[in-house]
Amino acid sequence: MGSAVERTDKHVREYLIYRGFTGTLKQLDSDIKADKEKGFRVDKIIDQLQQLVQSFDLFGLKEYWFHLDRRLFCRLEDVYRSTVNKLRTSIYRYYIINTIQKGNLEKTQEFFQKQALELQGQAEWRDWFILPFIPAPEQNPAFSPYFSRQWADTFLVSLHNFLSVLFQCMPQPVLLSFDAEVQKMTSLTEENEQLRQKLFALHTESRDQKEGDEMVQHKLPLYVQNMDRLGDTELDLVSSQRAISATVIPSRNFFSTFLPQGKRTPVKAPPITVGSSPSQAAVGRKESSVNQMAKPKEASQSKEVKAASNQSSSGESASSQSQQTANQTINQHSRHKRIQEHEKERKELFSRPSSQTPESKGEDVDLTPAMNISGEPPESSSREEGGLPVEQPFIKLSQEEYGEHHSSIMHCRVDSSGRRVASLDVDGVIKVWSFNPIMQTKATIMSKSPLLSLEWATKPDRLLLLGSGVGTVRLYDTDAKKNLYEMNIDETHPRILSLACSPSGSSFVCSAAALSWSGGDASVPRLPIPVSGQLLLWDTKTVKQQLQFSLEPEPVAINCTAFNHNGNLLVTGAADGVIRLFDMQRYESAMSWRAHDGEVYSVEFSYDENTVFSVGEDGKFIQWNIHRCGVKQSEQVLPQDATGPFVLSGYSGYKQVQVPRGRLFAFDSEGQHVLTCSSGGGLIYRLTNDEPALERVLSLGGHKAPVVTVDWCSAVDCGTCLTASMDGKIKLSTLLAQKS
Repeated sequence: MGSAVERTDKHVREYLIYRGFTGTLKQLDSDIKADKEKGFRVDKIIDQLQQLVQSFDLFGLKEYWFHLDRRLFCRLEDVYRSTVNKLRTSIYRYYIINTIQKGNLEKTQEFFQKQALELQGQAEWRDWFILPFIPAPEQNPAFSPYFSRQWADTFLVSLHNFLSVLFQCMPQPVLLSFDAEVQKMTSLTEENEQLRQKLFALHTESRDQKEGDEMVQHKLPLYVQNMDRLGDTELDLVSSQRAISATVIPSRNFFSTFLPQGKRTPVKAPPITVGSSPSQAAVGRKESSVNQMAKPKEASQSKEVKAASNQSSSGESASSQSQQTANQTINQHSRHKRIQEHEKERKELFSRPSSQTPESKGEDVDLTPAMNISGEPPESSSREEGGLPVEQPFIKLSQEEYGEHHSSIMHCRVDSSGRRVASLDVDGVIKVWSFNPIMQTKATIMSKSPLLSLEWATKPDRLLLLGSGVGTVRLYDTDAKKNLYEMNIDETHPRILSLACSPSGSSFVCSAAALSWSGGDASVPRLPIPVSGQLLLWDTKTVKQQLQFSLEPEPVAINCTAFNHNGNLLVTGAADGVIRLFDMQRYESAMSWRAHDGEVYSVEFSYDENTVFSVGEDGKFIQWNIHRCGVKQSEQVLPQDATGPFVLSGYSGYKQVQVPRGRLFAFDSEGQHVLTCSSGGGLIYRLTNDEPALERVLSLGGHKAPVVTVDWCSAVDCGTCLTASMDGKIKLSTLLAQKS
């Protein structure tokens, strides 16, 4: 901290000189010279104390210690008061021992005369009043340890460590965090540069591999060079092996293996066109056998060409032999002529319709569609005209597991920067953790009171809002790992069901509800009759309530809340099945409509913010037009394991039921795909303008218990999907977006 203060003082001086504030600069220099905290430099504070002890300045020592107590020690919690008192006792004993060692008995007696009223009632000083009257106190068993060099060094080191830890744990002003921010930005810049280099290397490797594949396409493989000597059975075996290997190897351009590959040898497979027959693989295999029967002399010609090529390679090493050079030229001409003849016959063969090739009908061809990249069955992939499959929108690169929770998850949210995750389980344990570059727990928050909701603040993003079941909201600093504030919301509505922080960071919305018959237990279904509730707006800077929203037709519990991108609109879903849209500039309801039969569990704005998506107790996923009140744009019925209540069964009739608390669906960065819950993992759907409204494209899987909440963190082409389940497991699935 001392180095940061020194650099900050330097920057402030530079700024004052730049602005021409000479008077302020002189006052700053004067205050720095008289600074008793010595710029929070521990070594200088220890030197100042030792100087006062060595100069027998008892008044200065007391005044300096009281200054440290008033400025630093008083901010500590009460549990550290005993440590401060022990250090004060030791510094006084250090002063007395120094006076005796230096032979200044007058200062020793002066100390006890001036400090008698303060010290005579303290048990640790009871035996020290006889110290001036002992002839050789350094030989007395009760005082001899204090005259040793070891005791003095131990005391000074203890004081040094105590001050160092104190300065590190003190809350710092924003200006002092400049140095830490600079170091963080430097490390991030270096990390970004390393990642950029890795990405460039991957692109280069991919390009080189692609160029190598193109070169291989123009070079005759070994099995093609010897194909004229293969029989029909061996040829079919080779072709089937190539087809199997092309199916197994995962690649983004998987379907390019069935497309034309440029100029190749006469035994090249025919190019597939739109609407072509799926038995073209058989036609390609029959081509070689037809060529073999049509030109029986080709085998001998191939042997001659092979021998000639061997001669040409040896002739290059001995270029002086003109006869070998001439033979090489003649053989090249014959090879080109043979290739042209093969190409002509190949075109004639494939110019016939597939129905005119009777051999293809009797060929044993595997028509089973290949599995796509995501592992989905072929019926889940959409098809273009002509029957060609559409490329999957995402590739699942990896899936990791965070298993620090030991009970069912209620909430799992990523902060606005995408660097940290906060997860809350039903036992009230909150884990704050990161997953880039490695998965690591940053903080663990234990709560005595039940917690029902959480939300990340937007500015600064290190703050976390925690809503309890006893009517309080805590503001927690995840960096300092301590509570900043605890706000008492409402005693009559103690259950904080939902929190939403404005994008501006100046305020947050809090939904408070009265107690139900279940007492706020998240594992028990709620009453069918909606309970009373309030929707409140709080200021994060003043930590005071700004206003209470009007909930029509009656006060009801709000289950979910969400802001739009600039915080001008707020959408809420309530226990009475009504969605309410609030104008945050006028702080009033703009419109409301009944959306679901039963409670509304989750609401979100669309990517263009012209519509609102909602999921309710009736199991419906509905898109609403916010410009036309209550008008549906699409509707889709989801399975029960996507909307809840979620059920986990176990041995001996054990059964756990959990109503939705966290986010039930999340969108990607472009708002074209949505992630939902399921019994075995997250499901990703593509949003369509037709019926059905959702088209399943990818199953993330990986869970053995029902997934109860999801979140989607998107950055460039790579995104991370979070799926949390009732067994306390959280899966992080890293996806690569496929650009069309």
